[in-house]
Amino acid sequence: MHKNLRIGVDVGGTNTDGVVIDPTRSAQADRGIISWHKAPTTTNPSHGIAEAITTMFKSASVDPSSIASVTIGTTHFVNAVITRDVTRLSRVAVIRLSGPFSKHAPPCIDWPSPLRNLILGHYALVKGGLEVDGSLISDITEAEIVEQCNIIKEKGIKSIVVNGVFSPIDTIERQEERAAEVVKRELGDVDVVLSKTVANLGFLERENAAILNASILAFARQTISSFQTPIKKLGLTCPVFITQNDGTILSGDAAAHLPIRTFSSGPTNSMRGAAFLVGNGEGKGETMMVVDVGGTTTDVGLLMANGFPRQQAAYSELSGVRMNFSYPDVKSIGLGGGSLVRRVDGKMHVGPESVGYKLPEKALVFGGDVATATDYTVASSDDVKIGEPEKVRGKLSKEDVEAFKAETKRMLEHIIDTMKTSPDDLPVLLVGGGAVIAPDDLKGASRVIKPEWSGVANAIGAAMARVSAVIDTVKSTEKKTTKELLAEIEAEAKQKTVEAGALAEFVEIVEVETLPLQYIAHKTRFIVRAAGDFDFSRSSDFAKLDIASADDQPARSENSLANGIGPPSTEATKTEEDPAIDVDFATYVPKVLKREWHISETDLQWITIGCYILGTGGGGSPYSTMLRVRGILRAGGIIRIVSPDDLKDDDRVGCGGGAGSPTVGIEKLAGDERRMMQAQEHLYKLYEGGRATHVIPLEIGGSNGLQGFVLCASTNMNIPCVDGDWMGRAYPTKWQTTPVVFGEREIVFAPVSIADGNGNVLYMPTATSDLKVEQVIRAALSQMGSAVGCADGPVTGAETRRWAVEHTLSLSWRIGREVAKARKENRTDNVAEAIIDAVGGPETARILFKGKIVGVERKLWMGHIYGEVIIEGPANSEYTGKIKIPFKNENIAAIKLHEGEESKTGEERNEDVLAIVPDLISVIDAQNGEAIGTPEYRYGLLVLVIGITASERWTSPKGIEIGGPKSFGLDHLEYKPLGKFVKPVSVIDEYDGKAEGP
Repeated sequence: MHKNLRIGVDVGGTNTDGVVIDPTRSAQADRGIISWHKAPTTTNPSHGIAEAITTMFKSASVDPSSIASVTIGTTHFVNAVITRDVTRLSRVAVIRLSGPFSKHAPPCIDWPSPLRNLILGHYALVKGGLEVDGSLISDITEAEIVEQCNIIKEKGIKSIVVNGVFSPIDTIERQEERAAEVVKRELGDVDVVLSKTVANLGFLERENAAILNASILAFARQTISSFQTPIKKLGLTCPVFITQNDGTILSGDAAAHLPIRTFSSGPTNSMRGAAFLVGNGEGKGETMMVVDVGGTTTDVGLLMANGFPRQQAAYSELSGVRMNFSYPDVKSIGLGGGSLVRRVDGKMHVGPESVGYKLPEKALVFGGDVATATDYTVASSDDVKIGEPEKVRGKLSKEDVEAFKAETKRMLEHIIDTMKTSPDDLPVLLVGGGAVIAPDDLKGASRVIKPEWSGVANAIGAAMARVSAVIDTVKSTEKKTTKELLAEIEAEAKQKTVEAGALAEFVEIVEVETLPLQYIAHKTRFIVRAAGDFDFSRSSDFAKLDIASADDQPARSENSLANGIGPPSTEATKTEEDPAIDVDFATYVPKVLKREWHISETDLQWITIGCYILGTGGGGSPYSTMLRVRGILRAGGIIRIVSPDDLKDDDRVGCGGGAGSPTVGIEKLAGDERRMMQAQEHLYKLYEGGRATHVIPLEIGGSNGLQGFVLCASTNMNIPCVDGDWMGRAYPTKWQTTPVVFGEREIVFAPVSIADGNGNVLYMPTATSDLKVEQVIRAALSQMGSAVGCADGPVTGAETRRWAVEHTLSLSWRIGREVAKARKENRTDNVAEAIIDAVGGPETARILFKGKIVGVERKLWMGHIYGEVIIEGPANSEYTGKIKIPFKNENIAAIKLHEGEESKTGEERNEDVLAIVPDLISVIDAQNGEAIGTPEYRYGLLVLVIGITASERWTSPKGIEIGGPKSFGLDHLEYKPLGKFVKPVSVIDEYDGKAEGP
């Protein structure tokens, strides 16, 4: 018999759903759905799967030989991590191929401590790793790896992660693969996870995902085997697939190796199942909102026109662990069929509390004593027949019923508007068992659809999932054009998809992104995703049904953990609470003694948030630098800040930080301050003017805003950091700084020393101009790994008082405090107003625009990333229309575009300048108040654009010449101040001597 039927099964925490579909009949009214089933999930999932399939076969007289595939979606693996189930999580050893780099960001450094202590069994840093251009940092040494294997064997660890610097682009050296071969040879039957197979560029985030993946491997094999057992018992000879996060399938064998790819498959299956149910091509090529209403929560996601869910922008987080693998952008609100409904201070509240799975015994319509959303829905409509309607109809007041309907409608409309990528109305598909509580008309929806069989949308999405593959690589554009390379990579992605099981003639490219790499000649990062329907003629190639190993025993006792942790982490005994979030905002006082501010972890967290916002899109993410500084504090180090007002005339104020590509920064993490401290030490060996007595950051924006803390820490230079910087923001070049604006010295940034951390150091004692210093450093970058530490010769205290943009560390602290407070109080809706208050109020700053990113273009020229982002505002609001933000590493301007003007250039455009350099233009994630850097701009992100008036240090004619629009090639635009500059209030002035601090 022809195998033409697909089975989809969704094994949820509450219910197991099943469906049998004939895809050849999908255009018919019944959508080809032959049978469906819903029942409570069993303790042993195999029993529930067997029951679902057996019941469906009997009800529709299905011949087992006609089944082409069984696809299963499950939350089992993600739940093991979220619940920290000691019986399901194995201990993991991590071998880093990184040489001296990443020393101060050990594995799991940013994890919640209970989860870290549960999973991390051992780690080691050994030789290895690549530069961004593919050249070697160092080759791996077999003896080092063998030595670590002996330690791992003694500790009884069976799961090992190998993570190399820039391993995702390592196609020649194959360092991770070679290291894995040594591990398997030495340790025999163990699990070895290569980080490059789990996620892409982003060293810490990729490693985090690989560790979680390794920890659940044994449990995953057991679980997938239990899924396959009923398939074999039923006599089916088809492949068993598992759905993954992006809405495509993995073979059982592949899922057993990469279970982390299934972590968010539930919401994805729901979205794709909903799209399938609209039928007759209605959803083909159209962006749709899918609203999945359950018993406790409503999950909302956007299904793009390419048929795949919109993915989160840069990073995802699970159970406090930051990762960078593919994860759908799904927002949840506390609204479901079991949500409690009650009045509080006269206002109707729906949720977030819920009776959940106890709805059939707690709700009024079932004889219970709790008023739920289901009760109010039944009371509001004669068409809804659930339980015993007479128990609520006429018993609940009309006023309360109407208030419930209005509040439910408001909640859904708000989350829909938040998720939209355009002000245009979109079709909204309602699915899930609780969808009955949703109204038939919603603002922002072109139509509201409640398809038949929506209660088993998850199972339908699983059954109809496609096959996909991703290529994320860095290529040289020196001998081939970007277009030529893209064609080759697209062909490679298609071939990879076919190898994964897709039908060759139906494979298509569904996502393309090109990212030129800064300061690296002729290098571009390409990300290409392809997808296609499964080739059932090759079913037998994927029908492996014996996944489990006899040695799979992830269960362990709590006592076994005592023998688990390898080299001690400075984090190992700390609690998991985020000090910036859990602090008492009403009582917290920073520690300022005798006009020296000793920063705490809370201060650091707030300053980090503020630095990235002041970075105006550039400066690089400060995240990894924050981890390093936090490590210094947790190890007992002291970091002091002093006011520029307290500097003596003859103090020597040095400067230092990092320069180079942000792409290098996310992979090649700093070691023991080698780059920056080597540069400092070499400078002061040769500079005759004496060592620095203080350090000032070059720029407050981004990562360099925190680099001064690393240098001035008691464990390094042990000198105070000045509360100020040379930019008041981030600028792309060293000559765009206030010392150059004042022009009191012919040359400011020479002498200068730079070091790459590998032993290569450059010293430049003199130069003809600060511009020439910049040009030499940029040229050296391409030969020094595209990331160096810099050390600038000191200036006097008197000069610093005149030149510095004052109290910018204080300003960062205040901005970060307001963002953290808004998050804690769940009021991120007005986080922009809070930021504006922190920087001086409405006369200094204002909201320039609110909207969603609808276009991004980037190009590389002279070592910098140029481009522009287009943001579209909601219809019928004060932000209707579009703005563009051109950028050169940092945002240059915010310009309102008039209808029909987008295609024009330069002076031809009818443009309104909302803000322009040197004023600050910051793009903020509207969901959490975090800054979004220019490398992180992605289509569909909901953002706020804030303008902040520049320091008066920049508003002189010379300042505008150096940092204004003409310095960025915008000769046709003039600088007009956004508002009046308000000098930031010094934390030292405000809190000196008021408390001993934490």
